[in-house]
Amino acid sequence: MKEFKYKTSFSTQIKSVISEERDKYLSLASLINIGDFIPDIDIEANVDLLPIAFNAFVANRVNKNGDVIDTETAIAIYENFLNKPINIEHHRDKVIGTILSSGFSEFGTDKPLNLEQVKAMTSPFNVTLGGVVWKVVNDEIASFIEDSSDPTSENYLKVSASWELGFSDFNIILLKNEEKNIENGEVIAEEAKIEELRDYLRVFGGKEYVDENTKAYRQVIGKVVPLGIGLTETPAADVKGVSTKKTKEYKIKKEEKKLAKTNSDSNNISRKPIKNVILKENVMKIKSIKDITDESLQEMSASVVADFIEDELRKASERYTDEKEAVEKQLKDSVEQNETITKEQEELKDKLVSVEKSLAELEQEKQEREAQQRFNERMSTLDEEYKLNDEDREVIASDIKDMNNEDFESYSKKLSVLLKDKNREALAKKEEENKLNAEKEEVKASTEEQEDSTVIETVVEEAQEEDSEDIPNSTVAEEETLVQKYQKAFSLDQFEIR
Repeated sequence: MKEFKYKTSFSTQIKSVISEERDKYLSLASLINIGDFIPDIDIEANVDLLPIAFNAFVANRVNKNGDVIDTETAIAIYENFLNKPINIEHHRDKVIGTILSSGFSEFGTDKPLNLEQVKAMTSPFNVTLGGVVWKVVNDEIASFIEDSSDPTSENYLKVSASWELGFSDFNIILLKNEEKNIENGEVIAEEAKIEELRDYLRVFGGKEYVDENTKAYRQVIGKVVPLGIGLTETPAADVKGVSTKKTKEYKIKKEEKKLAKTNSDSNNISRKPIKNVILKENVMKIKSIKDITDESLQEMSASVVADFIEDELRKASERYTDEKEAVEKQLKDSVEQNETITKEQEELKDKLVSVEKSLAELEQEKQEREAQQRFNERMSTLDEEYKLNDEDREVIASDIKDMNNEDFESYSKKLSVLLKDKNREALAKKEEENKLNAEKEEVKASTEEQEDSTVIETVVEEAQEEDSEDIPNSTVAEEETLVQKYQKAFSLDQFEIR
């Protein structure tokens, strides 16, 4: 058999007369009208067969599983139910019958509808099936099913039908608040949008709520194959029950009673009203545990109490689930908030470390600038005070580069002793003294030169006079005269004047 991508079950419920849903569209029908869909089989000749009928599902209306089928798909598949198995609780190895007929009925009244009437409908309607249960397979189950269709039985409505189908594609229907009819919803057919919303679907573990006012449901489309009907005691849809021959018999009896009452009223015959426990049990609904009293228990069946208990358990379960999810969400939010705070703290810590590092670097740069400035000032001061060469500067720079003020002050005192010969002030004084001494020497030399020049001139004059007296005028000198010798001996070129 072909494997489908998805499978789902549509449970059906048919309750009598009174709705249990706060929905203006929901008016649950009596099994009496469904009885008209029971296959026409001679049960006298076929004592091993139990003919049955039931509403399989409601088209155009979502069920409690969060699934829905529209008119187009319902029409496409309703005849494919024929000859499909009827089993117990969808156990395919426990087949107890088969489906023989299919059709449509009005939602809320179960009035039969034909195909042409259904084609134009966008509002809810029933797909109704008829078939047989094989008594020979499980006579006990067959008897229980027959008993559950008898309105006078304590097992009334205890058995319902749930059908299973296979399919591969779906759309998503968005409905507001508690709306169930898809004619009032938005169809999402785009694949990307479906993928985005699929996690809200109940079948995939979601809670259906897209937001506080909108729910998401799955619309089955495409190639859809009915896989069979399962009879169950725990259905989950808008109709419930299985109709058998006893249902028809009850209908006939009820119509006869109604006719008798009408005739009685027309003849003005006053009769004491007959207490109809069956109708009361169908009309009565337990709203509170206080409604269960000794008196009320005499007028209602165990199924009414069971339905109330089941409904209360369901509500308690839903409350527990909601509270659990709220706590889990709160816990998740707390964890996420804690993670966010932790992350923010780590980020702040990293930023603080970065700021501290930057401040340390700035402080280091400041100290280096200040140290360099002090060094420059100290070298400048020493250069101004002493006449230093490059070697002096290199040695001093090496000594003072890491000195504090106190050490530098002590070092400066030592330099004043070691470099006293290079002290610019002392050198300037010495230079001034040397200049004065040089000027004095120059003056002294000039004086001495003048004195020497005077002496030479005197000697020369005296020599000239002597020569003029000793040498006759007629005599020619053969040798240098005495004057010439003195002039040569005392020539100014022979003296260095300072």
